[in-house]
Amino acid sequence: MKIDISKDGLEYLDRVCNDERLKVWHICLLLAIARLAYLQNEGRIIRVSRSKLMKMSHIDTTPTYHKYFKQLQNFGYIKYVPSYHPGYRSTIELL
Repeated sequence: MKIDISKDGLEYLDRVCNDERLKVWHICLLLAIARLAYLQNEGRIIRVSRSKLMKMSHIDTTPTYHKYFKQLQNFGYIKYVPSYHPGYRSTIELL
């Protein structure tokens, strides 16, 4: 299997690997977001649900999920746009 990573993707991975603030749960969430982006064939804007991200990142408790998800926003890795409409999913933009 060949993995093709763009220059931007490699720079993003380097940024994640070199950021000492990130813990295993941050990286698990970013990996889950990247997997959803791949499955949705999206580059930057990904439609998400909390339950799906929690399951894919193996995070079992809602407070833990919210803590690390919020930190990813504060650290500048993602931009979260919530949707309060039941027919539309919230989105995440990879920054």
